Amino acid sequence: MPPSDPASERKELIQPPKRRFWPRLVMPAAALAALAFLVGFFTFANGLPPNEIELSGSADGIVVLTGGASRIVDAVELLAANRGRRLLISGVNPTTTHGELIRKNPEFERLFVGRIDLGHAAMNTIGNAAETGNWVRAQKFRSLIVVTSGWHMPRALVEIAHELPDVKLIAYPVVSDRMREQPWWSDSNTIRLLLIEYTKYLASLLRVRLEPAAQVHTPS
Repeated sequence: MPPSDPASERKELIQPPKRRFWPRLVMPAAALAALAFLVGFFTFANGLPPNEIELSGSADGIVVLTGGASRIVDAVELLAANRGRRLLISGVNPTTTHGELIRKNPEFERLFVGRIDLGHAAMNTIGNAAETGNWVRAQKFRSLIVVTSGWHMPRALVEIAHELPDVKLIAYPVVSDRMREQPWWSDSNTIRLLLIEYTKYLASLLRVRLEPAAQVHTPS
């Protein structure tokens, strides 16, 4: 066995450990990601409509995503004003029938007879988009008014546009009394709701970027 070199051993003992750069990169990257999330969230929340809009035109069809009674009423009123030829109520409880909706809204009975369709399959926003896509393609519509709550509208448009890339979408956001009467930042429940919705919105954006869009169907 060859004798060891004392100078070499001494050099190894005093040699400084190799520096690891990745821990230094993690903290700044995490801080930048958190800052981007907060800036995006405030942009998202401040961009929500404080009041319902006035539609200046019409579309072939109307779809309303269930989740609030006022959404359905607003959508039926749009149909009554001939803003669309037919209305789809997407995400209806499987036990809900036309008769039950008529009892709740007797003034719209004539519309429920032949111009309103109920979609029972959707369980979430992705399901709403798929259900809407099937209905629009069956009806051969080229334009669609989308009715849902203001905070839900950005995500709904992302999902429906991904399902119907060849159809013109017109947003009709329904504004709740809580969002209309007070700033969103003044109520902890509203802040929590918007944070959850913004996170889901980002997830939808990421998902549609990773998944191919639905096959374009040109109505004949």
